[in-house]
Amino acid sequence: MKQFFTLLFLLIGCHSRSQTTNDILNLLIENKTLTQQQADSLRAEAAIKQQDADASKKSFLVSAARQIQITGYSQIRYQILDEAGKKDGFDIRRARLDVRGNVSPFLAYRLQTDFAGGPKIIDAYAEIKLTDFFNIMVGQFKVPFSLENLTSSNKLELIDRSQAVEALVARGRDVIGNHNGRDIGIQLGGTLLKNNGSALVEYRFGVFNGSGTNVADTANEAKDVSGRLIINPVKELSFGIAYYNGWGKAINPVAEFIGRSQTRNRFGVDISYTATRLSVRGEYIHGKDGNTDRAGWYAQAGYFIIPQKLQVLAKYDTYDPNTSKDNNISVNYVTGANYNFNSWSRLQAFYTFREEEGTPVSNNYFSLQYQIGF
Repeated sequence: MKQFFTLLFLLIGCHSRSQTTNDILNLLIENKTLTQQQADSLRAEAAIKQQDADASKKSFLVSAARQIQITGYSQIRYQILDEAGKKDGFDIRRARLDVRGNVSPFLAYRLQTDFAGGPKIIDAYAEIKLTDFFNIMVGQFKVPFSLENLTSSNKLELIDRSQAVEALVARGRDVIGNHNGRDIGIQLGGTLLKNNGSALVEYRFGVFNGSGTNVADTANEAKDVSGRLIINPVKELSFGIAYYNGWGKAINPVAEFIGRSQTRNRFGVDISYTATRLSVRGEYIHGKDGNTDRAGWYAQAGYFIIPQKLQVLAKYDTYDPNTSKDNNISVNYVTGANYNFNSWSRLQAFYTFREEEGTPVSNNYFSLQYQIGF
C-alpha cells in the first residue's frame, strides 16, 4: 500500500509543478487518501533520498550564457605542536573556489582561486581537447611531476604532503618558494594506448617559465621542460616516471648563485595501487639545486575499516636535503584516520612522529582537519 501512495505522490509531483510537496500531501490528507502518519513518513523518506542524491553529486550546474560548474572547499585545521616556541591553534588551510566550463566540445577552461592567506589565482588555463591521444593545455596549472603533487588537496589521503614533494616540486620548502606545485606554460598530453576503453599508457609533456605562479619569468630566457609517463597495466595499478629540467632563482641562494639562476632538475618514479578497501602508494624523487643533490621517498598504506567511511592509514616519509653531507636526514612516521561523512565532508586526524639525524629536536605534532565542500 505504501508503494502505491509513493507512486501516486511522484506522479502528481511530475504533473503538478505549480504545487509544492507539502501542498500535495496536505491535499491527500484532506481527501483522506493519506493519514497524517503516512504523510509524515513520506516526507521523511523523500528528505533522506534528496539528501543522499545531493551528497553524491560531483557538481551543480548554474545558469549562465553557457553551462559552467562551480565547486569549492575549505579545510579548517587544529594543530598541537611539541616544538618549543610554536603555539597550538586553528588555521584556515585552504578556502578555494573552482570554476570550470566548456566553450565548445573541443575547448574547456578552468579558474581556481584560494582565499586563505589572501586571494590568489591557483589555476587559470584553457584546454583544447582534440582527441584522446592529443590535448593541449595553456596557462597556469600543475607541473606534470610527482603523483602526490598531482593529487588535489581535497583528495589527499593524509593531511600533509611528503617532505620530498614539499621540497622538490615547487611547494613550501622548494628553493624557488611555494607555488602549489604549479607554473605557467603549455602542456601536451593524452592517452597513447587503451585496453577495453581504459587508459593503458598516458603521457604529459610541458614547457614552463620555471618561476612559479602569477609572475612572468624571472629566471632567464631559457624555459623549463617536464614530462611524465603513466602506465596502467590493470585498473587498480599504475606506475609513473617523470623528469624535470630547468633553471630557477633560489630565495636564499648560496654565494655562488647570488643574482643569477641555478640548475633546478628533478627525477621521480611512483607506484599506486587502489582497490575497494586497500590502497598503497610509494614515490621516490631526486633533485639537484645548483650544486646540491637532494633525495627523498615515502611509502604509505590505507585500509577502509568501514567501506567508503572510516579509513586508517600509516606512512613512512624520509628526506635528505643534501646527499653529500652526513647526519641531516629527517624521517616522519605518520599514522591516523579519515572519516567521510559523505562525498563533500570529512574529518582527518593524524599524528606525526619526527626523527632527525644530528641534534635531536622535540617537534612531533598532531593535526585535526575538517573539510567541507560544495
